[in-house]
Amino acid sequence: MDKIKFTGIMPALITPLTSQGKINADTVKKLMDAYYADGVNGFYIVGGTGEGVLLNSALRREMAEIVAENNNGRGKIIVHTGAIDSREVIELTRHASTLGVDGISSVPPSFYFAYNMDQTVDFYREMADNTALPIIVYANSQCGAGIDINLMMAKLLEIPNICGAKDTRSNYYAMWKLKELNGGNINVINGPDESLLCGLISGADAGIGATYGVMADRFVSLFKKFHAGDIDGARKEQSAINRIIQVLLKYAGSNIVVSLKAALQLQGFDAGNALWPAASLDSEAMKALKNDLEAAGCKVI
Repeated sequence: MDKIKFTGIMPALITPLTSQGKINADTVKKLMDAYYADGVNGFYIVGGTGEGVLLNSALRREMAEIVAENNNGRGKIIVHTGAIDSREVIELTRHASTLGVDGISSVPPSFYFAYNMDQTVDFYREMADNTALPIIVYANSQCGAGIDINLMMAKLLEIPNICGAKDTRSNYYAMWKLKELNGGNINVINGPDESLLCGLISGADAGIGATYGVMADRFVSLFKKFHAGDIDGARKEQSAINRIIQVLLKYAGSNIVVSLKAALQLQGFDAGNALWPAASLDSEAMKALKNDLEAAGCKVI
C-alpha cells in the first residue's frame, strides 16, 4: 500500500479569533482562498501554529468543520488532534474523521512525562484504531526520553494507516535515514521552514510550516524549482524566504504566532491576536514590522 499521501506545500493555518474569542470564519475562508490562489496543496490545521492545544475542544472542532466546509476538494487537509489529555486526542480524532478531511496528526503523548517507546507506539496505535484516515506522526525532541525516533517509526509503519512523519528535528542525516525506512514507502514531511530545501534534498515529500502563511507563493516557487531541477533557483528562494523569517522572529518574542498574525494583519487579513497570555504588538512595533517586512521583500499593504 502506498503510504505517500501528502505532497507539496501545506501551510500550517492560523486560527483567527475575534475579540470575543470566536473563530472568524470569514477570515478562514479568505486565507484558504488566497493560499490556494498561490498554489498550495492543502493545509495543516489546529497544530502549534493554529494554537490547537490552547483552544477548547469545541473551538477545535469548529475550526476543523469550517476548514472542511470551505475546502471543496481543492487540496488535502490534515487535522492535528494532539492534546494534553490523551483521551481527548481520541475524541478529536473520531470527530475529524467524520468531516471528509484527508489525514490526522498528533504530537506524542504529553512531554511532561517521559513515556517510553512502547507507550508512545501504543498511543499512536490507539489513534489508528479510531480512524481509517492516514496518520502523520511527529518526529521531534518531544517524542520521549531516549527514544530512537527512526526505530519507533519502523514499528509504527507496520500499522496500515500510519503513513509517515512530520520531521522537525533539523537533522537532515536523520531525515534521510527516516526516508530510507520501508523501502522509501514512508511519507516524510519537512518541518523547519528555514531549511525546506535541505528537507527536499534529503527526500521529504512535502513541507508544512508556520511562515508559509505570509509568503505561500515563495514556498510554492521553491518546491516547483526544486522538482524542475533548478537547484540554484530553489536556493535563492530559500534565501529570500529566510530573510523574511528573520524579520518574523525578530518580532515574535518566544511565540511566532504573535508576528505571524501581525504580519497577516498587515497583508489585509483580520487575523486577530495570538492567544492570551501572549502580548500583541503595539502600534509602533507594527510600523517597524511593516517597514522591516517590506525591506525583506514581503508583501504588505
